[in-house]
Amino acid sequence: MIEKTERKTNILDVAQSLFAKFGLAKTTIEDIAKKARMGKASIYYYFKSKESIFQEVINKEGRVIQERIREAVNAEELPQDKMRAYFLTRMLSLRSLANYYSALRDEYLDHYAFIEKERQSHDVFEITMVSNILQEGIQKEKFEIDDVTLTAETIVAALKGIEYQWPIQVTEEQIKDNVNTLLKILFRGIEIRK
Repeated sequence: MIEKTERKTNILDVAQSLFAKFGLAKTTIEDIAKKARMGKASIYYYFKSKESIFQEVINKEGRVIQERIREAVNAEELPQDKMRAYFLTRMLSLRSLANYYSALRDEYLDHYAFIEKERQSHDVFEITMVSNILQEGIQKEKFEIDDVTLTAETIVAALKGIEYQWPIQVTEEQIKDNVNTLLKILFRGIEIRK
């Protein structure tokens, strides 16, 4: 049983790196089998198709990103620091988990039902996470918010709008600077206070 689990894990690890490098469309079962040092038939013993392998990779990366975000947020005390941890961990994780990022963004994957389900699940996770941070901020008298759900949805939508450029085109240091600038706008607004 251990050997079967190890082989399946090896296939997923190999596929994860190939999908990240070449994408779902350009990666073949033959590529996965060759890099995993297995026969093509052996791959089919563990997975019914390339898409089923990709689905498991996406599920795995989704669990990783959500766990990273939870850990980072829970490690902080102040709601403002929790929000900073959420923004930063989210952006940096998308950078390192290329397959999950691709699944959330790429239109050619739209026809896969498991992708749409993962996108919806991730949206719920993010909105819930941000709502919880905002609610805590209200309770601790750090934030004043009229509609927590609308605010959380807006923050998540804004992050989605910039996630294409940041994880790919910007350095880690620039991401940190950009997050601090965004949070300054979020926390203080853009109006001059007198």
